[in-house]
Amino acid sequence: MQIFETTSRIIVTCSNRLSPHLQKEIEALGLKPVRIFKTGVELSGTLHDCIKLNLNLRCASQVLFSVKEFTAFNADALYKTLLDFEWEDIIPAEGYFSITSNVDNETITNNLFANVKVKDAIVDRFRNKTGQRPNSGPELNQTVIHLYWKESIAELFIDTSGETLSKHGYRKIPGKAPMLESLAAATLLASRWDRKSAFINPMCGSGTVAIEAALLATNRKPGLLRHNYAFMHLVNYDEQFYLKEFSKLEAQVTEVPELKIIATDISEDAVSISKINAGIAGVEEMIEFGVGDFEETKLVENEAGVVYFNPEYGDRLGVEAELEITYKRMGDFLKKKCKGYTGYIFTGNLELAKKIGLKPKRRIEFYTSKIDCRLLEYELYDGSREKQA
Repeated sequence: MQIFETTSRIIVTCSNRLSPHLQKEIEALGLKPVRIFKTGVELSGTLHDCIKLNLNLRCASQVLFSVKEFTAFNADALYKTLLDFEWEDIIPAEGYFSITSNVDNETITNNLFANVKVKDAIVDRFRNKTGQRPNSGPELNQTVIHLYWKESIAELFIDTSGETLSKHGYRKIPGKAPMLESLAAATLLASRWDRKSAFINPMCGSGTVAIEAALLATNRKPGLLRHNYAFMHLVNYDEQFYLKEFSKLEAQVTEVPELKIIATDISEDAVSISKINAGIAGVEEMIEFGVGDFEETKLVENEAGVVYFNPEYGDRLGVEAELEITYKRMGDFLKKKCKGYTGYIFTGNLELAKKIGLKPKRRIEFYTSKIDCRLLEYELYDGSREKQA
């Protein structure tokens, strides 16, 4: 089996509600999705396509390459089928592998039991064929095999990503309740920001949104910041193809010297963390950081840019009452000081959103963890054109 020469089904997973933005990213690479669902995109391609997807996608979580579909009613049937699979053509005998799974089978009460059965089949296959076996464990830093098993239908994938793609590699210090990098990128892709006009990010926290804005504006792809993927640990890994694709990422970077990105926070510690994260991402010089209340944030004059807030949602008694005042102040700030800009507020508390006092033009649905969220878009006209909620 020459897996790098094989065309098969590819599933690119993502967080719930990110798939429309993931679809556009995949299409921009010249690849054609055949199915879109809430947590992913399906297409057909090769492991070379998987390398390209891993390096380029901002909204993805994992890139899964299908290698076998089969029927299994219980764990013994699963083991017997996988014992006959040509694992030696995928996993190096001297290598290391791990198993992940998504199992919904009435005979299996614990996913770890299914994982052990897959691991046992791989190990026994190697012992029977070569007399030696690769090591295995929970780390996702080398070869990763993923089992999808629903009722009697099972499918085996190579997880070509390993560690999730949803973390973009620069946020070494997360800060308080940070937004996942893939989610931040998706909200920017959903916005109307032209990536040239000013981007203002009060309440910047650990800087994720401002950093993703800088990365997006300069076409810096996540693959520039990461140097280990699960596909690198497969038999017959094509390193030259990877290096060629990595060189393309470097060549695609476009500097935008006139771009203004301003990120502020009332916490000096948060701004310090943001600067560190931006430095790791290679965009610190692109972002003007400041410490202070969001109302003190200076806007770029004569710009039709974006003002983006990601405030707290308020999940504790007493906190929500304080946040009502904050949300009203955000609305006043947008209304009085941001004329000509487009305002965005990302929130998981739709009751608090009513306190903003402006009618959103769009309400774009997202999830963060299990919280139903909205990216609210506001067109900020002169006072006579504003509409109160």
